[in-house]
Amino acid sequence: MKNKFKLIIPFVFIASLAFAQQSKKAQSIKADLTQYVDQLIGTGFHGHVFVGANVPFGAVQLGPTQLSKGWDWCSGYHISDSTIVGFQHTHLSGTGIGDLGYISFMPTTGNINVNKGDIKDPQEGYFSLFSHKDEVIKPGYYSVKLKKYDINVQLTASKRVGFHQYTFPAAKQANILIDLAEGIADIPTETYIKQVNNTTIEGYRYSRGWARAQRIYFTAVFSKPITQFTVYDSTALQKGLTLTGKKVKGVISFESKKGEKVFVKVGISPVSAANALLNINTEIPGWDFNKVVANANAEWNKELQKLTIKADSVSQLKKFYTAMYHTMIAPSIFNDVNGDYWGADKQLHKKASFNNLTTFSLWDTYRSANPLYTIIQPERVPDIINTMLAIYKEQGKLPVWHLMANETNTMVGNSAVPVVVDAYLKGFKGFDANLAYEAVKATQMQDARGLKFVKELGFIPADSTRENVAMGLEYAINDWCIAQMARKMGKTEDYQYFSKRAKYYQNYFDKQTHFMRGKVSATKWRTPFSPFESRHEQDDYTEGNAWQYTWLVPHDVEGLISLQGGEQPFIKKLDSLFIAQGDLGKEHSPDISGLIGQYAHGNEPSHHIAYLYAYVGQPWKTADKVRFILDNFYTTKTDGIIGNEDVGQMSAWYVLSTLGFYPVNPANGIYVFGSPRVNEATINLPAGKKFHILVKNNSTANKYIASVTLNGKPYLLNYLAHSSVAAGGELLITMADKPTKFGTTPESRPRSVN
Repeated sequence: MKNKFKLIIPFVFIASLAFAQQSKKAQSIKADLTQYVDQLIGTGFHGHVFVGANVPFGAVQLGPTQLSKGWDWCSGYHISDSTIVGFQHTHLSGTGIGDLGYISFMPTTGNINVNKGDIKDPQEGYFSLFSHKDEVIKPGYYSVKLKKYDINVQLTASKRVGFHQYTFPAAKQANILIDLAEGIADIPTETYIKQVNNTTIEGYRYSRGWARAQRIYFTAVFSKPITQFTVYDSTALQKGLTLTGKKVKGVISFESKKGEKVFVKVGISPVSAANALLNINTEIPGWDFNKVVANANAEWNKELQKLTIKADSVSQLKKFYTAMYHTMIAPSIFNDVNGDYWGADKQLHKKASFNNLTTFSLWDTYRSANPLYTIIQPERVPDIINTMLAIYKEQGKLPVWHLMANETNTMVGNSAVPVVVDAYLKGFKGFDANLAYEAVKATQMQDARGLKFVKELGFIPADSTRENVAMGLEYAINDWCIAQMARKMGKTEDYQYFSKRAKYYQNYFDKQTHFMRGKVSATKWRTPFSPFESRHEQDDYTEGNAWQYTWLVPHDVEGLISLQGGEQPFIKKLDSLFIAQGDLGKEHSPDISGLIGQYAHGNEPSHHIAYLYAYVGQPWKTADKVRFILDNFYTTKTDGIIGNEDVGQMSAWYVLSTLGFYPVNPANGIYVFGSPRVNEATINLPAGKKFHILVKNNSTANKYIASVTLNGKPYLLNYLAHSSVAAGGELLITMADKPTKFGTTPESRPRSVN
C-alpha cells in the first residue's frame, strides 16, 4: 500500500517430540493458541504492524507510540526504537501511510512536564526510554517499564475500552498526562478536555490527516480520586478544569506510594463522551484488570481456534497464528454499544442494525483477506457488506480506502466491488442484494478517477492521470465481478455491458513487447518504455512495473494466455518473470520488495501470480514458488514480513497458502491448489461443521501434490470450490518429492468462469 511520507478442541503436533511429550504439549495448547502469536513479527523492516492490546476487530488498539516519525512508524512502533511518548488508543497496522494515535496517556513522576521533548536531549521532555527486554506482549495484553520514571505500565482492552494499570514508585508527585495534541502523522484541529467529577475526565479530539476530518470522543474513569487537575494549551498553563483549543493537555497529579497501582478505563466513541462512558459501563463495568486480560485472551483464542493445524515446528505455528492474528486487527468496530455511529455523510446514525466498521484497505484485502473472511469469519461478512452499503448511501459510492468516516480515495480501482460480489455469489444473506447491485453498478458508472475514459474510450490515456494502467486493470476486474452478479440476477443487458468492459484490459497489452503499458491514444504507446523501471506515483503503474502488472488479469486468465500467444509463450513469459533482472530506477517504490526476479511478493498485485501455472497445466511450478515464498519471505524474526503487512493481506496470503490453496480470482468462489505447508488442519465452521484437511507424506522435499480425495472419493480437479469448504468434509492430499500428473490435464485446470 502507498508510501506517502474451533470450536473444536485444538490439537497441534510437533513432529520431533516423543509421544509422552506430545501429549503434555497438546494439553497446554488446548488452553491457549495465543502463545503462538508473536506481535513483534513485522515490527522490523517495513512491516508497520501494530503492537499492543486489542481484541479481534476492536475499535481500540491500545499500545505504545514512539517518539520517532516517518514511514516505518506508520503504526507508531518500530523495533529499532526505544522511546515511548505515550500510550494511545487507536493505531493502524501494516499500512503504508500513518494516522490515528488518538487519546495519548503517559504516566510520569516529578514536576509536571507537558513538552514531549526531543531525542537529542532526553531529560528535557516527558518521553521515556524503554528496553524491549522489559516488554511483555500477548494478544490482548501489553506491558513495559518506563525507565525514566520506574513506572510499570500494563494495558488490556475490550472492543471499545482501553484499560490501563500503572504501578508507581514512591513519589511526592506522580502524574498522568493526557496529551490531545499527540497523534501519528495528523494535525489536531480542535481538542477539548474537562474534569467531570473526582474520578472522571472527558473530552474529544478532532484532527486532519490522511483521513481529512477525524473525530473521536473519550471518557476516562480513574480508580484513584482526582485531587489535582491542571489544563494546558500546548505548554501554557491555563485556569480552570475545562479547556478547548488546538493542542489541549490535561494532567492529573497525586502523591504515590511504592508499588501503588492506579487504574484507568478509557472508553472511546465516534459520537459522544456520553457514549464513551456507556461503552465503559457496558464492556468493563468493574475494576478486575486480570479478568479483562483473561477475557481478551479468550476472545483471541476463540477466533484462532477457527483454524487448528498440525505442523512440524513451533516456528511454523508462530508464523501461522501470528499471520492469522494480523488478519483480525481490522476492519475495526466504528460504533458504540448502542449501535450509534458517525457516518461518511458527517451525520449521526443512531441504533444501526449492524456493526459499523472502519479501516477498509480494500486494494490490498480484496485479493485474499476478504475471501478468507468468508471461510473463517462468515458471521462478520454481513456487517462488512452492510457497512459498505451504508457508506454508499452516505457518500454516493462504495468505499475505496475508508478510514474513520472519511473517504481517502487511496489506491486505484473500486476494490469494494469484488468484496460485495463475492459475498453475494457465495450466498451470504443479511444484506439487501438489490441495494448491493445498485451500489456496485453506480460505483463503476461514475466519471471520476478515470472511469469517464473507460466508458468513452475503453482505456485510460496515459497523459490523463498517473497510474492509469494499474487503474484500468483494476477496473476490468471490478467490471467482471459486476457482470457475474448481473448474470445471476438475470440482468442480461448489464451482464453483456460489463462483460465487454471486463475485456478492456486487452487495450493496455502491447503485442510487440508483450507487456501491459500506458497508451496516449488508441494507436500510440507512451514512450520511452522500460518494463523494469518504476517511478513511484509518477508513472503508469501503482507501486510496480510492467513486469508485475502484465499478470493482473485474475478474472480472465484464459484471455491473458491468448494475448501472450497461447500456453507455451505464456509459460515462457511467466518463467521469465521469476528470473528477469533489471534496474528498477532511482525513483522506484519501496513497496517493490520480496523480489524473485521481477515477482514482488511485498506488493499485492503479485500475490496471485505464482498460482497462474495451474491454468496451463504446470502446477509443480506453483508448488516450487509457493513453498519458497512461505519458507523465505515469512519468518519469526522482527523483519519476518517482506513488506508492509497491509491490514491483513500479506498474512491472509500466508494462511491460505499454508493450507494449500489460494483465490486467484477474488470473486468466482474457486481456490487454486498450491503446496500445503501443514500436515493437518481443521476449519471449524458454523453449526458445528468442520472441513478437515489431511496432508500425507508432507515434508520439505515432498512439496508436489500427487493425488487428492474429497470426502473419500478421488478428486481430479486442481482447485477447490468454496461451497465444498463451507459444507464441511474431508480433503486428503498426498504429497510427492517429484512433479506428478495431478492437475496437468485440461479438464482438471481452474477456469475463470465455472
